[in-house]
Order: sequence, then C-alpha cells, then structure tokens
Amino acid sequence: MNKTIKISLLVLTLIAGIVILVAPIGPMPGIFIGGTETPVPDSWGDIADRDEIHLRVPGTIPRVVIIWVVEFGEELYVVGSQDSGWVKMIGDGAKVQMRAGDNTYLLTAEPLTSEWAPVVTAYADKYRPNYPDIVNSFPSIDVANRSFSVFKLNH
Repeated sequence: MNKTIKISLLVLTLIAGIVILVAPIGPMPGIFIGGTETPVPDSWGDIADRDEIHLRVPGTIPRVVIIWVVEFGEELYVVGSQDSGWVKMIGDGAKVQMRAGDNTYLLTAEPLTSEWAPVVTAYADKYRPNYPDIVNSFPSIDVANRSFSVFKLNH
C-alpha cells in the first residue's frame, strides 16, 4: 500500500473514532448536541409526539444522551434511572439543552419530588405499544420512586 493510502486510512479512522467518542449513538452518550438554538415554543406539539430526544446535561465533561420524553399537563418530562450518570449530573436541577430534529432548546431540568406517579404512568402508557418488553420490565409505581428520577423540562 502506498503512503498516501495509508495516511488517508489513518485520517479516516481517527475521524470515525472521534465521532464515535463525542456523538451520542444509541445508548452511548456523547458530548456535542448540535442543532440550531431555537426559542421555546408555546406548546410542544410534534416534539411531544417524538419517541426520542437528545438531552445535553452539564458537567466538567458534558453528556448528551438519547432519551424518551413524555408530555403531561402541557409540560415535557424525562425519566431516568437514579443510577444513571446523566441523572446524577443533573442532581437537584440543572440547565440543559434538548434537541428535537434540527432544533435545540435551552431548558432547566427540575426534579419532581412529589406528584411524579402520573408522569411515570403517562410515560409507560406512551411507550408500551412500541416497546412492551422494556416498559413491562419497569418497576411498579410504588417501587419506582426508589429507582427512577423524573425531571420536568422548564423554559
């Protein structure tokens, strides 16, 4: 193989490695969220109908996760395992970025400490038809408060 081809393959391998490390892919978190910063709409409409959004949480090394979202009472919520790194990074609340399609919104993730059961039920109801095995493995509502954290995405 000549030197030009070897260098080209090395460069392509490095670029692919960087993309894999910084872009969220499936369940693997990334660093960059992308999109165009967009004002928060009056209502979430089509965004609430999406199965997945990208959520960027702050930190020394920020994390972008691909996560499910649910609308309840005209507000958006995300739910995560209390053991999850991104949930721990949000803690008692944090400024976050949410990307849906090509739009990125600046929001605050506020943990729900009460009245979270209806949100978790709406979340399960939304995803059960398309992901029954995953949703059916969720803990019962009375156990969920010890394993899930629920965050309201405020504008």
